[in-house]
Amino acid sequence: MLRILLAVIFIVSLPWQAIGQGSYPAQTNDCEVDSDTLFVCGLTNPEDLYRVPNTDWVIASGRISDSEGPLYAVNISSHQVADIYPVNAAEPKFDRATYQECSGPIKIFQPHGLTLRQGSDDQHILYVVGHGTREAIEVFNLDISGSVPSLTWVGCIPAPEGTRRINSITALPDGYLGATNFDTAGGELWEWHPSTDWGKVPSSDMLGPNGLVSSADGDWFYVGGWSDRALIRVSRGKTPVQVDRIPVGFNVDNVRWGDDGRIIAAGHITRCLGENPCAISAARVAKVDPNNFAVEQLIDYKGNNFFELGTVALDVNNEIWVGGIYGSFGIARFSR
Repeated sequence: MLRILLAVIFIVSLPWQAIGQGSYPAQTNDCEVDSDTLFVCGLTNPEDLYRVPNTDWVIASGRISDSEGPLYAVNISSHQVADIYPVNAAEPKFDRATYQECSGPIKIFQPHGLTLRQGSDDQHILYVVGHGTREAIEVFNLDISGSVPSLTWVGCIPAPEGTRRINSITALPDGYLGATNFDTAGGELWEWHPSTDWGKVPSSDMLGPNGLVSSADGDWFYVGGWSDRALIRVSRGKTPVQVDRIPVGFNVDNVRWGDDGRIIAAGHITRCLGENPCAISAARVAKVDPNNFAVEQLIDYKGNNFFELGTVALDVNNEIWVGGIYGSFGIARFSR
């Protein structure tokens, strides 16, 4: 475990360099861990996962410290893992016209929440919440035309003033971007557009808004209510604003759309509410129907020394993949 950590720390200290197409680190498909659970190995604290539509690739954000970490590309068929940022990244191409408030490219930051704006052919825009040197959303061109995806940094969106910590983001129609300000004392949702900068989403105040996705038409936000232990639906562009809370029974971290049109809520239970006893869980996953709010519990995982805290879940073929932090050295795989 220490060997893996030291290796990744060495990798992120390297300078910008061109992508080495087809070059993967040596991997094993079965991690050396005393567990019946299968893993994708070779990642350090893969806090968020995002599957690139219609491809064999998942992008993962790794966290080594409060200020640095890599971005990975994971092949869902071979389970091979490639570092694609900052090692193997292409030279930056700063789009100053779109990202006017950005001070310029940086090599090292702690990647957090991910979202993708699907483009044409093999070119997409990847947004990555970044912490460390600055609080901003780092923006990349994602090229999946080669044997391994490659990233080119093109700009950044500094976090809105007064926010504690931008956590998750979602691509909205017409160039808008949504974000959560994760503050357990009182957070909210924000929207950004190049022409207007940031604006607070009306009536979106809540305790600990975490994960975030949106409907395809942009009419609804779906928020991981960490403090509320619920999925929270917030209307967009509607007066009065409609807010619905769907209890799921655990601290919701990230949320993702499932293959079946339901929302996958993933998180954990790290402490009991009040004086009531509860079963601590390293990873919990449920699916929520956005039409009737029906909740189906899928995973209750106690974890181990290799995987200690689950944060996100994806549908991947016949499995559910769960990423994590704080001592999680792979992606856990569960049959569905």
